Amino acid sequence: MAGAAPTVNRDHIRPGDRVCAAVSGGADSVGMLLLLHAENALPKNALGVGLSAVHVHHGLRGEEANADLEFVRELCLRLEVPLHVHHASVPERLRAGANPARAETVEEAARILRYEVFERLIREGHADSILTAHTMDDQAETVLMKLLRGAWTEGLSGIYPVVAVGGGGKERSGKILRPLLGVRRADLVAYLEGRKESWRTDSTNADQAFTRNRIRHQLLPLLREYNPAIERTLANLAELARGDETKWQAELGRLLPQILLPGKPVRGGGRSVSTAVGECSLAIELERLRGLDRATAGRVIRAAGRQLGVRLDFVDIARLLELAIGSGGRSGAKLQLSGGLRAERSPRELRLYGRTDASRP
Repeated sequence: MAGAAPTVNRDHIRPGDRVCAAVSGGADSVGMLLLLHAENALPKNALGVGLSAVHVHHGLRGEEANADLEFVRELCLRLEVPLHVHHASVPERLRAGANPARAETVEEAARILRYEVFERLIREGHADSILTAHTMDDQAETVLMKLLRGAWTEGLSGIYPVVAVGGGGKERSGKILRPLLGVRRADLVAYLEGRKESWRTDSTNADQAFTRNRIRHQLLPLLREYNPAIERTLANLAELARGDETKWQAELGRLLPQILLPGKPVRGGGRSVSTAVGECSLAIELERLRGLDRATAGRVIRAAGRQLGVRLDFVDIARLLELAIGSGGRSGAKLQLSGGLRAERSPRELRLYGRTDASRP
């Protein structure tokens, strides 16, 4: 008996859109392409979209990756779905050290190259939306990874259902969509098995040197013993966190222009933004900071750090709050924080000094 067809989230798909499905050859992406193709063919429930697919060859896994590409070619040929094939080289990117701030993992480099391809397809007018086959299981794994790394709510928001792309100047804009975030991976596999469809298996998915794979194969099965619906619980947490983060961003957008000040005050009024060579700086008036509740004050300080190019962690922010408005804070006190950020308290301000891009290692 055929498995019931999982539901594709159509909320951000409009008739006439050119949608391009990212297909790796794995069960999730093959299932997504087949679902989209089937819905677009139904006379009563047609999506009414121009459907195409994209496959990115990352220059990894040798013949296995070549076989993945051929599988996707044959699938798209059978379905009569136009296919965009792009070759990228993860090893070359890693050798070149494309991210000077820190070393990338193979997974990160592959993701960056993949999304560069997606954004290029949108900018060049080949698609209005790129659809990726992230499932509820992927969402649960992502939330756990972020939680283990000490993420704030933007991290616990996990994988966003919609991400805007482009739109600057004359640049074409579009979206990255994740229409299967409400679908379990097992339901996609059951659907494919019911249709007697095949798919490819990436051998690296079993390699437990990767954190995500250890979470998938070790941690999540253990957590299911405590909560059989743990994937749904974590997906719900991500949705709640996204709502909170949206509200915080709106609040910070209102507050920051009033609270963050450039440079230092000078005699006669005004402020000097000149700092030491290779530095940039911001200041926060202590009186205004004291007028905020602790949660909002922490968010303001974290936002200031990000404007200076530093992601402050929980401990950094606690130290800065103590310096600024705590009982142990005093004028002239200084702190050295992660990411090269320096802090100094004056009688009226908390001053933060970061390094410019050119001075970063």
